[in-house]
Amino acid sequence: MMRRLIVVQVAIAFVCVQAVGVLAAGNPDTGPGCGLGKLAWGDYKGQKQIAPQMMMATTNAITGTVTFGVSSGTSGCTNDGVIMNTAKVQVFAISSFENLTQEMAQGRGEHLTSLATLLGVPAEQQGEFFAMTQERYTSLLQAGETSPVAMVEALHDAVAQHSVLAQATASR
Repeated sequence: MMRRLIVVQVAIAFVCVQAVGVLAAGNPDTGPGCGLGKLAWGDYKGQKQIAPQMMMATTNAITGTVTFGVSSGTSGCTNDGVIMNTAKVQVFAISSFENLTQEMAQGRGEHLTSLATLLGVPAEQQGEFFAMTQERYTSLLQAGETSPVAMVEALHDAVAQHSVLAQATASR
């Protein structure tokens, strides 16, 4: 029992020393994932080999730090916000769908302004966005597939194809 405790303590000490070394040197993305496992085994040679990947995964599973790292942007994890932004747009579209469809047909309105802001359209280009939604109203709300999610996907495509709006949203 005492021998087992010593082995565990040595392993923990080794992981901590490795983590400090990685934190001091930075953590280039040379292996899978993030979390304490990535920090502890990040400078191990042969990142794409099975052994270091298993050590990273095992350390992450034992400590359970990946969820915290991903949500907080720590432990070598990053969060560019893309998923959150997409979710915000979809939740807004779902909750305001009727108002949005009316305002898109009119080419103006506070819900449409909010949607433009959530999509990353700068204030100075929102008039162009409003005109585009009014002009393409029928194609943005395709018959038979009139759902908020389908509308948001169609809007993303329309913005990406629009010369002015594509440049305005790409710079954000």
